[in-house]
Amino acid sequence: MSIDLHEELGMGFGEAVTTVFGKYATFSGRARRAEFWWWYLFVLLVSIALSVIAAATGGFTLDPDTGMPEIGGMYFVTLLVGLALLLPNLAVTVRRLHDTDRSGFWWFIGLVPLVGWIILLVLMVLEGTTGPNRFGRDPRYRSDLPS
Repeated sequence: MSIDLHEELGMGFGEAVTTVFGKYATFSGRARRAEFWWWYLFVLLVSIALSVIAAATGGFTLDPDTGMPEIGGMYFVTLLVGLALLLPNLAVTVRRLHDTDRSGFWWFIGLVPLVGWIILLVLMVLEGTTGPNRFGRDPRYRSDLPS
């Protein structure tokens, strides 16, 4: 049985989350679509879990007199988790842009409401360039075999 040198490797949920945490603040290199989208599913699930816990514990409440939010302990937990996930979110997005042979500065287009978000979404969905590009080797193929 021969192994194709360009045998594509699959990436699952756990591997993607581990990879992103392993490259916590690494903005160089490339990230394949699977890594990016599994990571964002993880972030979504964490957000949902925090929201459910906050709702169940009364973590986010409004002052009945003023209608202003009252800051409880759950607010600080959510804030800390959000801050902890900020750098890996930015890093995996920049690496994903690198996979499509675009500079990480394209991330800033997401600051433009609606149109920028749509453009950034399209860029995240596009297939990465095949083979090496100016940002590194193709992450879809095995790196332990000679090219």
